[in-house]
Amino acid sequence: MREASVALDARGVSVEIDGRQILADASIRVFSGEIVALIGPNGAGKSTLLAALTGDQTRSRGTIEIAGRPLDDWKLKELSQQRAVLLQENGVFFPFTVEQVVEMGRAPWQRTPLDHDDEEAVDEAIRLTDIERFRHRQVPSLSGGERARSAFARVLAQRTGILLLDEPTAALDLRHQEDVLRLARERAQTGDAVIVVLHDLNLAAAYADRIALLSSGRIVAQGSPREVLTVERISDVYAQPVEVITHPETGATIILPVRATARFRTALPRKASS
Repeated sequence: MREASVALDARGVSVEIDGRQILADASIRVFSGEIVALIGPNGAGKSTLLAALTGDQTRSRGTIEIAGRPLDDWKLKELSQQRAVLLQENGVFFPFTVEQVVEMGRAPWQRTPLDHDDEEAVDEAIRLTDIERFRHRQVPSLSGGERARSAFARVLAQRTGILLLDEPTAALDLRHQEDVLRLARERAQTGDAVIVVLHDLNLAAAYADRIALLSSGRIVAQGSPREVLTVERISDVYAQPVEVITHPETGATIILPVRATARFRTALPRKASS
């Protein structure tokens, strides 16, 4: 595993669109070898922050460095060799096959010594994301979840040291949600830095090393899942009462809406009185 270093450093990042402030004074530092989850309710600014980190969203203020170098100083091809980006929308309307889409992840390495790894990288990404059986199908014919896995395979095939993933589990079933985040965890264990936008708080608790909680365009808390995911904070930010419990066997933090918890308890068999 590579020695941990600062992969991405953002300080005081703000974004204004049409005169409206969408993101305000966001600062976050991500190290190699860790997963950082961006969470928060709809409209909190998660995707805007991620887009600013990728360089796809213009900043009104603030600085961002990738591998110790200002983001604006990187040429596009160089930047694509440093970080891979998975967007929320992965619409492919042309009749490319799955294999061709995954091969697009190798574009940054064309005419470099690493282009010899193209076939191996593509085959590995297809195998890891469980899309081998439809690698020759055209992407428009796939389900939403199959398209999402194909897009994630493209990111894996790119083989960069930084992964920026915007809601990679949104269209996936339970098994493939776990698969995607397990693969992200494996990449972090080899030294990659992973920044991922998640809506599912339990997935964030299970897989993230650190969490940044956003609300109304601001980062309101950062830290370990246990530090950030408190009853008071989550109930307040999401305007939904929750209960935070610890799994008795794994020690994992679990967040349950109070309403669902009450219904679950009602369904439990009552203990017989003596």
